[in-house]
Amino acid sequence: MSAGNRPSVLIIGAGFGGIGMAIELRRNGFHDLTILERAADLGGVWRENTYPGAACDVPSPLYSFSFEPKPDWPQRYSGRDAIHAYLRGVAERNGVLDTIQFGAEVTEAEFDDASGRWTIRTTDGTTRTVDVLISAVGQLSRPALPNIPGLGTFAGPAFHSATWDHSVELSGKRVACIGTGASAIQYIPEIQPKVAQLTLFQRTPAWVIPKFDTDYSPIQHTLFARLPGALLVERFGWWAIADFVSLGLVEFPAIARLVAKIADRHLHKQVDDPALLAKLTPDYPIGCKRALFSNDYYPALMRPNVAVETTAITEVRPEGVRTADGAMHEVDVIIYGTGFKGTEFLWPMDIYGRAGHKLSDAWSEGAHAYYGIAVPDFPNLFLVYGPNTNLSAGSIIYMIESQTRYIRQAVELLEQRRGHCLEVRADKEERFNTALQQRLARTPWNFCTSWYRNAAGRVTNNWPGSQTSYRRHLRKLDPADYTLT
Repeated sequence: MSAGNRPSVLIIGAGFGGIGMAIELRRNGFHDLTILERAADLGGVWRENTYPGAACDVPSPLYSFSFEPKPDWPQRYSGRDAIHAYLRGVAERNGVLDTIQFGAEVTEAEFDDASGRWTIRTTDGTTRTVDVLISAVGQLSRPALPNIPGLGTFAGPAFHSATWDHSVELSGKRVACIGTGASAIQYIPEIQPKVAQLTLFQRTPAWVIPKFDTDYSPIQHTLFARLPGALLVERFGWWAIADFVSLGLVEFPAIARLVAKIADRHLHKQVDDPALLAKLTPDYPIGCKRALFSNDYYPALMRPNVAVETTAITEVRPEGVRTADGAMHEVDVIIYGTGFKGTEFLWPMDIYGRAGHKLSDAWSEGAHAYYGIAVPDFPNLFLVYGPNTNLSAGSIIYMIESQTRYIRQAVELLEQRRGHCLEVRADKEERFNTALQQRLARTPWNFCTSWYRNAAGRVTNNWPGSQTSYRRHLRKLDPADYTLT
């Protein structure tokens, strides 16, 4: 134990999860904490993703900490710069910037049975030892490239949307966009007016929902600042809508059908070309893949300099992209909007728990944890935004706050039982995950390929319920769910 008998804590990652966890601990008197961040700045995905049009598809009044409301969001769905600045401001106001060590990428963490402490090693060779280890690396931190032959042979610039190369001038160029994920939906309307030709290689069409966006006016900013209740009403309204929609995945399929009708009407209203309409019409249940929000994606695809190609790609060559029909699509630039390695939790770190058990071995068939937070055989290790805590509708910040409050209770329990280690009971975790997978089997996520499922078909990312139900389960830590050794 650290000085004053309070546990020392190390947090991996300085995104919303890591910053939120540090604030929760500091607010409750735990100051012996360090955040290790591999990059040179905080922000997580909002630091990394600088592509044109990058924004959040959750309304900003809800995509923010409850204890740090922001009355002057520029838009209801604010862009990347505003969100990144918000998180930095939160970190500064709550005194956690000085706890972050930048440029410190964790390679390995090992639990010592004798001392009951964690030893953490970083790429620079530094070793740190602490009582409690908390991973807040998130689910969308490592870009994924498609498995296409010849990927590295292309002669021109090629980059993933999460590592956007701003030195590449797109004006007047022939550009291939591979993938139709959330990022592509946002950057395609931004680059379409600049390029000579844009070819979108689409494997699966997305369900696209109208984005009820608006610019907040100075009058609204003043109202939100002087009457905090007005901003709370805005936040509550979007929270309620998200919870309502999430019920459509399991309990009330009629809700999902209603959302599908809204999306279908949106498509038919914006696309009047029968051939393009057929290409953009999903053939799988709504919710199976992440539903997307945009008002300008379909209009961009209607422009004369855009072609939507649905024939499978067979290879990338120096001059462009070849498809299964033998056609050669010559392009100057390739942009990959192919998402992230969402099912590879904590990769590429090596985590060793009790008796040298390796976390990647425990997760060989898919990541799992008690409410996404604790794993048997890994004492004093807690996860923020871990397995099965992603949402179909709602704010991950709301989920993160539920997790950080729960983990803080665990740290308090360790403080009360000095010299002990806290480990979730294997039988409790197994029963929880068995019930969880049974519930997940009833959701649309099992009926198509998406980043929610691993190669074995196990849904490892999503929570099959509302954000409110998750918070209710985590409101109070039950010591009976754990062993103190």
